[in-house]
Amino acid sequence: MYVGTGAFDVVGKRKRWYIFFAILMLVCIASIVFRGFNLGIDFKGGTRISMPSEGAGGTISTEQVTDVFNDTLNKEPATVQAVGTGDSATIQVRSETLTTAEVAELKTALFDELEPVNQAGEPSERSISDSAVSASWGGEISQQALIALGVFLVLVTLFLAFYFERWMAVSALAALVHDVVVTAGVYSIVGFEVTPATVIGLLTILGFSLYDTVVVFDKVRENTRGLLGLTRRTYGEAANLALNQTLMRSINTSLIAVLPVLGLLVVGVGLLGVGTLQDLALVQLTGIIAGALSSITLATPLLVDLKMREPKFKDQARRVYARRENMARKAAERGVDATGEIIGDDLTPANDDESLDAELRQERAMAAASSVPTRNPKAAENRRRPTGKQGGRPTGKHGGRPAGKKRH
Repeated sequence: MYVGTGAFDVVGKRKRWYIFFAILMLVCIASIVFRGFNLGIDFKGGTRISMPSEGAGGTISTEQVTDVFNDTLNKEPATVQAVGTGDSATIQVRSETLTTAEVAELKTALFDELEPVNQAGEPSERSISDSAVSASWGGEISQQALIALGVFLVLVTLFLAFYFERWMAVSALAALVHDVVVTAGVYSIVGFEVTPATVIGLLTILGFSLYDTVVVFDKVRENTRGLLGLTRRTYGEAANLALNQTLMRSINTSLIAVLPVLGLLVVGVGLLGVGTLQDLALVQLTGIIAGALSSITLATPLLVDLKMREPKFKDQARRVYARRENMARKAAERGVDATGEIIGDDLTPANDDESLDAELRQERAMAAASSVPTRNPKAAENRRRPTGKQGGRPTGKHGGRPAGKKRH
């Protein structure tokens, strides 16, 4: 994997990957359509109750708050979460929209049963606060996120088409759509609560997905430069070699990106309680894994299929296969098997074919031309100086004076 010699045939087995991604996409889309999302209170609207996690009798648990809510209003709260640590720790209760009478009744019951204390350490009913959340705020967040997503896709398409080519832009966008759909589908299947932080986190994974894809495409472009004039590899084989050469880079980049996200998830859940940090970490973790998988096994194979629709690359592939058949026939005639191994004694292997040597020399010349070192101007000036000159004066028998003349 570190050498990157092309041992993993990802492009050659692309039909299997297409089937896998098609099934995955269908499952995610079906879950989004029929199951939907577990929208948070910011999207549906409701009431939020906040109170300190410390009471006169000790620490207040989320189970105690849930029991008081059920006994008082005879219904279940949407969520009961412990947020923060130490003196700033609070318990937040989110539910459907409550009337003013229900809010007052619930606050009285919470104070009578749990006796939350204020910052001075004294029981106080005023330490329990309530707020109404409008569904329009979540809708505005979603609208702004969709606008940002559309602008991002347009700008990325223009950049990729200008910097690379149109088929690379199409392949990268297809992988990007896969990442967004799979991440959203995972949230729908598992039932994670969708909050504004989830929408923001979904936008952050777009850049990571494209980053890994652009790295692979840059190596593909390098490997396929001048390919139409050569008959050593097809476009698919050159792209597969680029995948292998950047495989460890993609894996290492993904691992480095996953580690801080896991740390964020641990801190958000284990130390600070579930909340905004958990929502951000969950969507980023899902998106990073999906983006790393699609950049390796979806974007490049799709690029190969799109490029092979062009007649010039089809003709180049036919020349490659014809040359290999010719080499195999010559190898058989000289007693060499298809892999270039000598069968008999005193026989020449097939890999010294003159045409192959010429192509290898051409490839080395192209690689050298792309990285010619800068010449030393002083050395170049010395090389241009005519031979037999010293300090710009003509040489002769008598110290640089013309022969035949004597000094008087």
